[in-house]
Amino acid sequence: MMKTEWIRGCATALITPFQKDGSIDEDRFKRFVEWQITNGMRMLVPCGTTGETATTSEEEDNLIIRLTIDQNKGRAKIIAGTGSNSTRSAMEYSVRARDAGADAVLVVAPYYNKPTQAGMYAHFRAVAEAVPDLPVILYNVPGRTSCNLLPVTTLKLANEVPNIVAIKEASGDLSQIMQIIRNRPAGFRVLSGDDAVTFPLMALGGDGVISVVSNEIPDLMTRLADLCLKSEWSSAKDLHYKLLPLMEVNFIESSPGPVKAALAMMGLIEENFRLPLVPIADASRVKLKEVLVELGLVR
Repeated sequence: MMKTEWIRGCATALITPFQKDGSIDEDRFKRFVEWQITNGMRMLVPCGTTGETATTSEEEDNLIIRLTIDQNKGRAKIIAGTGSNSTRSAMEYSVRARDAGADAVLVVAPYYNKPTQAGMYAHFRAVAEAVPDLPVILYNVPGRTSCNLLPVTTLKLANEVPNIVAIKEASGDLSQIMQIIRNRPAGFRVLSGDDAVTFPLMALGGDGVISVVSNEIPDLMTRLADLCLKSEWSSAKDLHYKLLPLMEVNFIESSPGPVKAALAMMGLIEENFRLPLVPIADASRVKLKEVLVELGLVR
């Protein structure tokens, strides 16, 4: 297995700022990447679910990854989202991300197709073999893909494909995640795909999180993951419960609706979306602002 000791702790699943006309706001995106790094973020994930990649084109994904790498200047590690429900496309996107300078790729389970476990194994193996020199992180999020990558399949991939080195697990099923942690090969990383599960998952032996809430609080979420890695469980638990209301309100409506609203309130982006996402409802906005005020993120 590849040496990927750096895949641990907190990574931010970056939002993609848009301008009012729907185009990518390149200046705000670069400033946002810089803000993340100066606030302690050591891993950045462009072109994930939080980046609204269901609505961005192939050319725009290339741009977002390139902007992230250029602004980063080698300081953080870049994990590019390159998943697709087309295996051929996921292979091509992964090759392109590698050639652009990404440190790893995050590959979501094929959505909509509803493949069998054998189909998912073949999909991930083909993508990994297209970039044999690049670390590949599996991404299991059944709530969005309508297919669940089972532990037996994850472990088969981890044991048989040298550059499949980690999984972002967002099934919400701790029993399933524990099976992976208990039976994984040495060096295989298990990352939370749900902010609210980060603390319990790391207490069970997980290695970190690919986070939505770290868009708003990169410093505090990095601290939570680092406390867990150092087994400082009492301090980690206190911080977990302090941050939990923000973790929960970020999903009061479909993500990244609330997180982009929060970042707009914080003055970091303009609150623009691409259809079918729309701005969050007034009632949700009131609850979100209450939590942001409580954490001192807005007045």
